[in-house]
Amino acid sequence: MSNFTSSNCLSDTDPKDTHFLWFVLIVEVVVGVPGSILALWIFCFRMKCWKTHIIFLFNLLMADFLLLIGVPFRIHNHWGEENWVFGQAFCRINLFMLTVNRSASIAFMTVVAVNRYFKVVRPHHCISTMTSTQAVWVSGLMWTAVIAVHVPLLTTDLLHQHNNISLCRSFSSYDEPPWQIKMHYAAFIAEFVLPWFLLLFCTAQIICHLRRRRMVQPKKVVRAIRAVVVIVLVFTFCFMPSVITGLTAMYIKKFYPANCALYSQCTRLFVICIGFTYFNSALDPVIYSFSSSMFLNVLKSSIRFKKNVRAVDTSL
Repeated sequence: MSNFTSSNCLSDTDPKDTHFLWFVLIVEVVVGVPGSILALWIFCFRMKCWKTHIIFLFNLLMADFLLLIGVPFRIHNHWGEENWVFGQAFCRINLFMLTVNRSASIAFMTVVAVNRYFKVVRPHHCISTMTSTQAVWVSGLMWTAVIAVHVPLLTTDLLHQHNNISLCRSFSSYDEPPWQIKMHYAAFIAEFVLPWFLLLFCTAQIICHLRRRRMVQPKKVVRAIRAVVVIVLVFTFCFMPSVITGLTAMYIKKFYPANCALYSQCTRLFVICIGFTYFNSALDPVIYSFSSSMFLNVLKSSIRFKKNVRAVDTSL
């Protein structure tokens, strides 16, 4: 078990911060589990035609289950004011699962938006005519890449002793971070910045196309722009706060190493903003509904069916 180094400012946490994250994770479980189970039921038992975007949305759902499996352990961790009691090995596994969830969610959100862009703006491009089999292969390659990038976390000591408690974190204070942690930091930033600009590009291009072809395919294009805008909003809400606060903390540590009070405040804010990351699983059903008219129609028909069944039961 490694220790924080004395030459660095220590990123102490406030009990209020951990309680806030505990509350966020409880909300995530209460909202995310039913939503994900309902989405899984629709994909597996009610979806008759699996087009390319449906395959990508299904993989986004699979990423959510990684988060939902790992979240109960983080709830216990934050309830105990971040004292990790599950050991070194499971600390690595838990953080690996949460990190892969974040990366896979970003990857499949982005590919859904890019798929909508090509379908609307470049309908004759080879990407627009991708088959379901090809979409499965693309999804497999994306999972392989995401897992490969974060496998080094499984080889790194992530459990730190501080103030008589064991902290299980992938972001900690180091004199010289090991290469696995440097790679993790770089991936954490790049996985947000590059897809975010790509999403903005797709949004701008579809909006321009909407203005040029207003009278040609209004329903298809409007549906596409709504899907991409929703993805951008969810993406920004969930992932931008932690990236901004994380970069700010790194900047202060690099250029103002003596200002431990400011560094501590920024790292506390970063910990709070990590809570927004956990919301991506709870908000993904909104993306399914806006990105796929098939999913939305099945959802509406299922709700109407349940209402009709209840009405019949009441009349009997």
